[in-house]
Parts: sequence; structure tokens; C-alpha cells
Amino acid sequence: MTNSTIDALNSPTLSHVTTPSTLQIRQGTPAHAIAGVHDLDGRPVMLIRAEDPEHRGALTPEDGDTLTAAANLALEKHLPIVLLLASSGADANHGVAALDGWGRAARVLAKASGVVPILAGVTGPAVSGTALLIGLADIVVMADDAYAFVSGPVPVRQMTGVQVDVEELGGANVHYRDTGAASIVVPHDDVLPTISDILRFLPNHNENEAPFNPSSDPIDRQTPEAGELLPDTPTGSYDVRDVISLVVDDHDFLELRGGWAANLVTGFGSIGGRPVGIVANQPMAIAGTLDIPASQKGARFVAMCDAFNLPIITFVDTPGFYPGKDLEWRGMIRHGAQMAFAYARATVPRISLVLRKSYGGAFIVMDSKTMGNDAYLAWPTAEIAVMGATQAAQILQRGESEETIAAWVEDYEETYLNPYVGAERGFVDAVIDPADTRKELADLVDLFSSKREQLQQRRHDNSPL
Repeated sequence: MTNSTIDALNSPTLSHVTTPSTLQIRQGTPAHAIAGVHDLDGRPVMLIRAEDPEHRGALTPEDGDTLTAAANLALEKHLPIVLLLASSGADANHGVAALDGWGRAARVLAKASGVVPILAGVTGPAVSGTALLIGLADIVVMADDAYAFVSGPVPVRQMTGVQVDVEELGGANVHYRDTGAASIVVPHDDVLPTISDILRFLPNHNENEAPFNPSSDPIDRQTPEAGELLPDTPTGSYDVRDVISLVVDDHDFLELRGGWAANLVTGFGSIGGRPVGIVANQPMAIAGTLDIPASQKGARFVAMCDAFNLPIITFVDTPGFYPGKDLEWRGMIRHGAQMAFAYARATVPRISLVLRKSYGGAFIVMDSKTMGNDAYLAWPTAEIAVMGATQAAQILQRGESEETIAAWVEDYEETYLNPYVGAERGFVDAVIDPADTRKELADLVDLFSSKREQLQQRRHDNSPL
């Protein structure tokens, strides 16, 4: 191992690497990118570091060769890929050959997608081709002082006349709250430890199950507080993450993309020691309705869980899709279909629980029995219907007196807005006590752990974009 390699591996960024390296890739070449098989808190990973401070991380054709060779070896050896990136893009001194290196690296990362987990840590600038690489990653952890964009402030000013700095254009908070490119934002030195924390929920390869996470938290622990979180009024809000925290092992929920599309919560937890992916409507943000960003966020997360054999638990509380001309013109149909498509093709165990509301098209999209899930549960407070009583009255009782409408609404709520009508027709498998939520979910996750499906032999799906 060369002195420069040793210095690179002693970087503070890599302090969580338990051993320096068990295998270094292409260490005799003049490449600035460094890659090798490393022990990351007990997990072997292919760690690729492209953050050379002397060249602003500008990558040469040899760097492209290193990235490509490392990703190919990760595929062969069934290792997660961890990218640490701080690069200004392709090295202009090498012309189009540098772009070719980036292209080959992107191609092999696309080949690895869904086969081994790809986790990117952005520790500095991620410009042009580097920015596109993080778009290929499953999960992106950004340092709070990092930034990323395809075209920088100078091209933006030249093409549009708009003056903007790097922070406003592509700072970590922009990607956490506005674009969804950053899954988590942490202080610079916490990037690699956070990636290590995420990996405990993911397998090394799509043919493996996620590692078991031992816990002393009893599987049959009662959760009466969960039901008490629901407000007295049907339009009142609450934080669905509090429900999730009560259900998962040791109240340990790792949320991903928490700043973007806040009306839908996604993240990892364990139940009975088994890692699961969790999707939940968030009543605190636009009443938990589904819009375009939420549909994109949910679809990508469901697809990732399905790729890496994580059971999916969906907590449902939504009055439907968010209405509006702007959303419809921007493609609500296409993007809403992304969510439905992701759930419908997922073959991992899927369990849904309706906490309060499940109306209209959102009932279908949020992994209903119709979408082929394995178990559909509901709390006694659940309202499962085409629409709420007031909306129905506006359509079906138009022109009637206020007294007639009020009586009709009361009868509608009593007759239809409960989970038992759906249960009678087989759309709801069980109505459960909120206090039993953790135990019921743990039993089902364990029951479905042996689920296997015969997959169709075809090259790929035509996923709606």
C-alpha cells in the first residue's frame, strides 16, 4: 500500500473503518480515487473514496477505471457499495476521456442497482457527473457543508441571468427539503458512521435477508399509547412517527428523506429483531394527503425495500390525493401510478394497518388488499370508504335542506365509516386493538418471513416515471 493510500485511509472521514483494508483496488495506478474492501463496523463493504482535496476531486480517466473495477468487484463478491464523494466533476485536462470514465462508472452502478445496496456519502462538492452518481445511489447521506448540482452558479447566471450561490443552488438543506436527493444530512464527521448505522437494516446482496438485529424489547409489549395518540376530532393532527416509535423495537426508527415530502414518512425499523421498511401517511403535513413528491418518495422506497428483501409495513391515515390544477398539470396521474406500480410489483411480505382514514384512490395506492398485500389490518377507529361523509353529502344530497343533510351525514358515518363493512367483504383481514399493534405486526412479520414468489423471467418492467 502506498504512503498516499495510507494517508487517505487515515482521514477523519474514515474513522469508522475498523481495519484499514483487506483488499485495495488498483493501488499502483495514478488514480486519485481510492477503493478497497473494508470492514465498516463489522460489515465488509466496497468503500470508494473520490474526494482528493488537491485536485478539488476532479476525476481522471483512471479514476473512472477505479470506480468501475471496484463496483464490478462488489457485484462479484456480493458487497454493499459505499461511495464517499467530494468532486468538482471530470478533470478538464483529460478532455472527453474523463467523461468516458464517469460514464463507465455510472453504467456499472446502474448494473449494481437493486443487486447490492449503494450508499453515497457527500462530503464536499458533487458537481456534474458526480451529482448524477449520487442520483443512482439507494441512499444519500450529505454533510451539512456539502453541496451538489449538475450545473453550477456560473452556467446558471450565463444561461438565465439569475445570480445564485452554491448553497442556494444545491446546498445540503436544499437537497434535504426541496429535491429529496439527500436522505439524511449530518455533520461532516458523522457521514460514515451514519452510513454504517443505515447498513444494519440492509443485506449485503439481494439474494440475502437483512441481518437480524437482536433486541430485549418483548414482542408482546402492549402499545395502548398508540391509540391514545389519535385526536378526538377526525380532522385533528398527530405525529405518525410517535405511533411508529411505539411499535418498533426499542423505539428505534431511522427516518429517510424526512425533510422532503413530509406528508409521507419512510424509514427503517426492526420488529422482533427483523428489519422492516415503514411507509406512513403523516397527518401533520397537508393532512396526510398524497401529492407528487410523496408518490415519488413512496415509490422509490417501496422499490428499494422490495429489492433488498425487507418486509413493508404501511400505516394508513389519508383523506386521499391532494386536489389542484397545478398537480394535475404536473402529472399527478403518472406519479400517483408510480406508487401503485411499486406496491403492486413488490414480492416481499406486505402488511398494512389503517389507523384512521383511508379514502378513495389513496385507499388503493396505500397497499390495499386490492394491490395484493399479505395482510390488511385496521384499528376500530378506521374509516374506509370512497370519500368522507361531508364530501359524499355534497355530491349525493345536493339541494337538500341542512337538516336532511345533517341526518344523512350521521347515518352515512354510522353505516360506512368503520372498518367492519370492509371486513365483512374480505377487504380487511382483522380489526385489532391499538394496544395489540406491536404483537400483531410482529406475529405477521414472523409468519410471512418464509414467503417466496416465483418471479417472471423478463428483462425489466416499464415503470411509470
